[in-house]
Amino acid sequence: QVQLVESGGGSVQAGRSLRLSCAASRYIFDACLAWFRQASGKQREAVATIYTPMNNLYYADSVKGRFTISQDNAKNTVYLQMNSLEPDDTAMYYCAADTTTWRQCGPRTAFRYWGQGTQVTVSA
Repeated sequence: QVQLVESGGGSVQAGRSLRLSCAASRYIFDACLAWFRQASGKQREAVATIYTPMNNLYYADSVKGRFTISQDNAKNTVYLQMNSLEPDDTAMYYCAADTTTWRQCGPRTAFRYWGQGTQVTVSA
């Protein structure tokens, strides 16, 4: 089992930045790490994924150029740097993790491990 704990959410004005962190309870071999979000009344969507052995990245079109996913193996932590935040970025953000192959890592990965979520609210 792996426990994931997110932090770094908050309330900011449009145009500002936030950095989310997600710490795993142990090292995950061949890790596929991801950030998802779910806005009120909407379906959950994948924001970004990273396949750590090869640093393969995926970004949703809505966040390309503004968000950056990264990981620190020494700390078993994945980050989501969010710049130029917009009101449409308001959502609960969740991290997810699992062991996969590089082909299996992406927005449709069936992740076994999920964090509890951290709220991001962006005001105009």
